[in-house]
Amino acid sequence: MKILVTGFDPFDKEKINPALEAVQRLPEEIAGAKIIKLEIPTVFGQAGIVVGNAIELNKPDVVVNIGQAGGRFAITPEKVAINLADARIADNAGNQPLDETIFTDGQTAYFTQLPIKAMVAAINAKGLPAAVSYTAGSFVCNYIMYYVQYLIDKKYPNLKGGFIHVPFIFEQVVTKPQQPAMSINDIVIGLTAAIAAIATSGQEDIKIVGGTEH
Repeated sequence: MKILVTGFDPFDKEKINPALEAVQRLPEEIAGAKIIKLEIPTVFGQAGIVVGNAIELNKPDVVVNIGQAGGRFAITPEKVAINLADARIADNAGNQPLDETIFTDGQTAYFTQLPIKAMVAAINAKGLPAAVSYTAGSFVCNYIMYYVQYLIDKKYPNLKGGFIHVPFIFEQVVTKPQQPAMSINDIVIGLTAAIAAIATSGQEDIKIVGGTEH
């Protein structure tokens, strides 16, 4: 099995993105699955092109996109991506779509094919907080989750895809009072456990149906 795992570059004036830092620290193999690591830009449109090219090149069995969700306490696998780009802030190229459809021929929403409850249980078993999330927001994180699901719907029916949000790391909250954070080592442990749950899951696939900051 090959699993493509992506992490976004820093955005919104941050100097670091825990998603990318954690992805870069993942093992080369998890539960027998080869891990392919990829940095992607926090840019609408461009992020999809980079991931789409990586899928074509590497032909993975699973794509897991990782993103930062500042303000969240837990590691949160996402259940659903919506066909909406509505940015509170500009992306790293200055794009700030408002109330835009991502793909006019796409479904209103797509559910992940990943065993997210098993992933949460695996993270919790490591003594770390995790929970299923039902909103990936409407920024580039939701965009890339939706983009991969769209590719699955239209081009790669045997591919599985999903998204995991991670909290800030401690370095990011030094000047952000009351913001939750997690150590980068714990995020790596949590993501490794979640990916192991994907690699070893015997659950039946969740079918894509039409009708999740960052």
